[in-house]
Amino acid sequence: MIKDITPGTEEELMKGPAAAYVGIDPTGDSLHIGHLVSIMILKHFQACGHKPYCLVGGATGMIGDPSMKRQERNLLDEATLSHNVACIKAQLGKFLDFDSDAPNKAELVNNYDWMKDYTFINFTRDIGKLITVNYMMSKDSVKKRLSRDSSEGMSFTEFSYQLLQGYDFLYLYEHNDVKMQLGGADQWGNITTGVEMIRKVLDKQAFALTCPLITKADGGKFGKTEKGNIWLDPARTSPYQFYQFWLNVSDSDAERYIKIFTLLDRAAIEAAVEEQNADPGRRPLQKLLAKEVTIMVHGQEEYDKAVAASQMLFGKSTGEDLRRLDERTLLDVFDGVPTFEVAADKLPCGILDFLAAETGIYASKGEAKRAIQGNGFSLNKDKFTDIGGEVKASDVIDGKYILCQKGKKDYYLVIVK
Repeated sequence: MIKDITPGTEEELMKGPAAAYVGIDPTGDSLHIGHLVSIMILKHFQACGHKPYCLVGGATGMIGDPSMKRQERNLLDEATLSHNVACIKAQLGKFLDFDSDAPNKAELVNNYDWMKDYTFINFTRDIGKLITVNYMMSKDSVKKRLSRDSSEGMSFTEFSYQLLQGYDFLYLYEHNDVKMQLGGADQWGNITTGVEMIRKVLDKQAFALTCPLITKADGGKFGKTEKGNIWLDPARTSPYQFYQFWLNVSDSDAERYIKIFTLLDRAAIEAAVEEQNADPGRRPLQKLLAKEVTIMVHGQEEYDKAVAASQMLFGKSTGEDLRRLDERTLLDVFDGVPTFEVAADKLPCGILDFLAAETGIYASKGEAKRAIQGNGFSLNKDKFTDIGGEVKASDVIDGKYILCQKGKKDYYLVIVK
C-alpha cells in the first residue's frame, strides 16, 4: 500500500501514537471506491493506535486540484459544498471511529474554517513568499499540464493549489500536532510542498506517505464501469452492483485488491489465493473480496441481499426470493433482458395468450404449450405446468413486474401498466 515515503517516517511512527491526515475534496456528495485506498490507510493507522484526521476541503474544493487532471474543474458554490461535506462525513464514519472516547478517535476538519477569513494579500505575503515559482514548476502535476497544448493550459487558480494544500499541512501541524500527510501517489508534489513549508516556517520535520494509484491489470481505470464510477452511496451504486463489481474483477486484480481493500490478515489471504489457484472457476478469492468490502461499506444485511440477488440468474432461487428484492435491485439483476409491456386490465389472462399474443415471448401458442408441457417454463422463478392456467394480478411483483423464464437462461421482464 506504500508508493513513496519521506526519510524518517517509519522511525517517527515507531516512537508512539502520531497524528496523520488525508485530504478529500468534496466535489461530490459521495465518495467512490477510488477514495478507499487512502481511507484504508487511515483505518490501518487508527487500528495501530495513531490518530487519523480527515480534512474535507471546503476551501480547496472551490478551486479543484489540478493533479493528473486534463481540464480544470467546475467551481462549486458554498451551499453545494456544505451538503457534500455532510454526506462525506457520514460515509467516513463507516470506516473510522469518530465517536468513541478513545484518545485516537478520528477527527474531521474543514479547511474552509481557517481559509475563509484569510485575505488574499495576507496569504500571498505570508505563504506565497515561502515557496519559489521554480519549486512549484518542478512538480509533475504542473509540468504535465504545462507541456500540453496551450489551450488546455493552467490557470493561476489551479497553479496556486499546492500552496493552499501546503498551508493546510502547516496549519494542522501548528494547531493539531499533525506531523504526517497521507494520500495517493498523484498527491506527492502537493504533500511535499507542505513538508517544505513546515521546514521553513517552523524549522521542524514533517512526514509524507503515499499509496500507489490503483489500476486494473488490463490497463483500464480502476473503479470505472460502463455506467461510470462505483460509488459508496447506495442511491448511486446499489449494494448489488457494488458487490458485482468486486465479484467480477480478474484473478490477478483480486489478488492485489484483497490486500488493499480488506483487513484480512496475511494467513487468510494466502489461504484464499491457494484455494483460487486450485480451482479458479469457483472464484473463491473474488467471493471473499466482494464479501469483505460489501460488508464494510454497506453492512451484513445488504451483503446478504446482494448474494441472494446474484443467485437469481444462476442459482436455485424461488418466487419467494424474487419477491424479497426491492425494485432497484430487481432491475439491476435483470438489466438488459428483453422486456414487454402488458396493460393491467388484460389480467387475468390465459397463459398461452399471455406468452404468445400479449408478449411474444413464444412465437406461437403451440410453442408455448410444448414448453410448458416439457417443464421448460417458469413464472416468477416457479415452474408453470398448467397449459390451461392463467396469469393473474396476484402474480405481479411490486405492482409492476412479472418475470418469465424459458429454459435455464432466457429471461424476460414483463412490465404491467
